[in-house]
Amino acid sequence: MAPQLDRSPERPWLSIVVPMKNEAENLELVTEGIAAACAGAGPFEAIYVDDGSTDGTAAKAVALVARFPFLRVIAHERSGGQSAAIHSGVLAACGEVICTLDGDGQNPPAEIPKLLARLEGRDFPEGVALIAGQRVGRRDTLSKRWASKAANGIRSRLLKDGTRDTGCGLKLIRRDVFLALPYFDHMHRYLPALVARDGWRTLHQDVAHAERHAGKSNYANLSRAVVGAYDLVGVSWLIRRRKKARGTELTGV
Repeated sequence: MAPQLDRSPERPWLSIVVPMKNEAENLELVTEGIAAACAGAGPFEAIYVDDGSTDGTAAKAVALVARFPFLRVIAHERSGGQSAAIHSGVLAACGEVICTLDGDGQNPPAEIPKLLARLEGRDFPEGVALIAGQRVGRRDTLSKRWASKAANGIRSRLLKDGTRDTGCGLKLIRRDVFLALPYFDHMHRYLPALVARDGWRTLHQDVAHAERHAGKSNYANLSRAVVGAYDLVGVSWLIRRRKKARGTELTGV
């Protein structure tokens, strides 16, 4: 039974964007978790972006809308990758606060309130554009944890983004800031460095991690490492050529 939700006609202030590829078996668990975690948050929406799944993820998500009216579903005809799915969701979002969440259930939706508690009401603190979750007690295989630790160490030294775990899918970000960032494949892994490039700060929040409920990972350690090397070069280039100033609109008295 889904918790009682706020059905106010007020426009959602919070949009939870969940990229999914072949996660049909995890849909119900994740959706129920979002409903429970956000029941007291005020008007919100969850946007599931099916990234070219072949297991019926989109159809099952659409079937859940009757039970969970906060849910919206977007589908890519072919897979574009996680960053493309997040970008599609943010473009469609009504809320000015975006929460990203992985669709495999390893980011427990119950952790969302920890990030929301770092806001000032429904606004980000002055100068802050990103609140980034950092996983503790990871429930992945040893090889995946080692690969992630090595990649995070290299990235942190090169980009100096002050973040130990950019691979955590649970984040809050200002919608306007996200859409102003340069878009490229895998950009979701470099959000702390990218928002710093534009003059914004990141806050960090430790969050729990869970074992995958069902299905299998869409990533392989070796392929991710190879792509990551190219990405680091590109992000370093973007940082060196960052915009020098941010305009502020002036109003008369």
